[in-house]
Amino acid sequence: MAGRRRSLRLLLLAGTVLVSACSIAATAWLSVQSTTRTLQAEQGRKQAELARVYDTVLGHGATHRDWSGAGPLLDELGRETGLTIWLTTPDRGRIAATSGTSELEPVGQPTVVVDPLNVDLNLRGDTPPDGIDPRAVGPFRLTAQEQRESRARAEDDAACARRKGVAAETKTGVNGRSYYEPFASGCASSRQYLGSEQTALAQVDAQFAVCLSRAGMPYRPVFLEKDGSLLSLPGLAPTYEKCLTAARREQLAAHVAPAAFLFVEEPVVQQTVVGLPAAGVAQIALAASLVLVLAIAVSFLLAGRVLRPLTVLTDAARRMRAGDLSARAEVTARWEVAEVAAAFNDMSEHLARAEVLRKNMVNDLSHELRTPLGTVRGWVIAAQEGVAELDADLLHLLEQETLVLAQLVEDLQELAAADAGQLRLRPEPLDAAELLAGVAAAHRVDLEVPAGRPLRTVADPVRLRQVMRNLVVNAVQHTPPDGRVVVSGRTEGDEVVITVSDTGHGIAAQDLPHVFDRFWRADRSRTRATGGRGLGLAITKHLVQAHGGTITVDSEVGTGTTVTVRLAREGT
Repeated sequence: MAGRRRSLRLLLLAGTVLVSACSIAATAWLSVQSTTRTLQAEQGRKQAELARVYDTVLGHGATHRDWSGAGPLLDELGRETGLTIWLTTPDRGRIAATSGTSELEPVGQPTVVVDPLNVDLNLRGDTPPDGIDPRAVGPFRLTAQEQRESRARAEDDAACARRKGVAAETKTGVNGRSYYEPFASGCASSRQYLGSEQTALAQVDAQFAVCLSRAGMPYRPVFLEKDGSLLSLPGLAPTYEKCLTAARREQLAAHVAPAAFLFVEEPVVQQTVVGLPAAGVAQIALAASLVLVLAIAVSFLLAGRVLRPLTVLTDAARRMRAGDLSARAEVTARWEVAEVAAAFNDMSEHLARAEVLRKNMVNDLSHELRTPLGTVRGWVIAAQEGVAELDADLLHLLEQETLVLAQLVEDLQELAAADAGQLRLRPEPLDAAELLAGVAAAHRVDLEVPAGRPLRTVADPVRLRQVMRNLVVNAVQHTPPDGRVVVSGRTEGDEVVITVSDTGHGIAAQDLPHVFDRFWRADRSRTRATGGRGLGLAITKHLVQAHGGTITVDSEVGTGTTVTVRLAREGT
């Protein structure tokens, strides 16, 4: 047991320490995770704002030859994002800035370089591999007349495609060229190059050819994409792609704004320092140590309070196993273990009572069987030895003794059926007053029932008559010749109430709880001839309960006894 106590104490200690450690670790982890998520969200917000500013400024540079109109654009971005923005030349010459920065100059490295011909892929991921902003179309931009002509061709081709069952839709590219999707064979008038495109394409093609010649590569023609925004050379070697990119940059350089430095700063606000100083770490370590010490102390205290009543309970259980049915667990605790101890004590008392009943039953059965068996055996031996003559009177006597044994066996079988819930009933509507009158007349006892008022109930008439016969016979046996036995019946609410009263000897108060016990007699000196077998009332109680009723006994020594049976009225 000592080993188990130590084991439980260690288990509680380990559990408490583990929970404390996990709590501290979880708190620290949650703090780190929360801080990390906050920082990530803040970084994501800043990155999104920077990407927005960069894309807007980059778009302006891709569609303008210089930065002359960038001032209002930066002011608008500053108002929307709350950021301070500068745009300078590579030598830090101010080009434009948000309002209120006339006396402020950017410091440090630029946030990003804005160059329409070399886009920062981290801030604008949808840029083509050549790094040129798709919005930078330069001389490929169509004139107004060419745009109207391209639109008309594209609409004609789309109508042609729809006549062929293709759900075509007209779109417009960044350079103003119109086209349709999806493509249908035989509807391609909009694919023809327009004047501005032919001129610009010829320039790029010439520069492309010079680059290829210098690299020692054979010439390949350059093609324009259907939307007019990109040049395509499918399946060519990397040298061709490099030459094409160089040719495009050389052509677009005069049509886009030059590269510039972009400085982006947030307003100066008080920043929250992320992290813990050394003093803070020491305080956390001290607090964690105090929590662990407290957890250990509490675990030892709880272990003692848990183990003491369990030890008492275990010792009582061992004494009971050794045969001491008087063993009880004296526990003073007021928590759940007290309920366990109370249940154990109740079980002990029940086992003790059951053991007493078992011993009494064995004694009673031995007594009940000994007399008739001894009588039968004695007369049989006497007849065998010629001492007694086996005549009709002797046979009748032997028959009576065997009937006693048969009745005892029948009573025991009926009790066993009742215990198993297998009593067979055939309930039917009946007038209990008529049944009581028959029983009272058969046993010559007094009857008191309301005249002209039937006592309607639903019951098995045979079993109910057996109940009344057992009660009346028992009352007659315990009533002197000058006494009185009364059978009465009445209705109370939804119940039919039947009573059997006598003016007999009465039952002591301490014996009343045992009246319906098997083989119980108030006077242990009585024999079956004067006190019955002690099974009748036990059977009676089972029969009443099988009908859904109740049976109670009230008695006073020297005055008499009243047994009350309550059954449900018919229709309730």
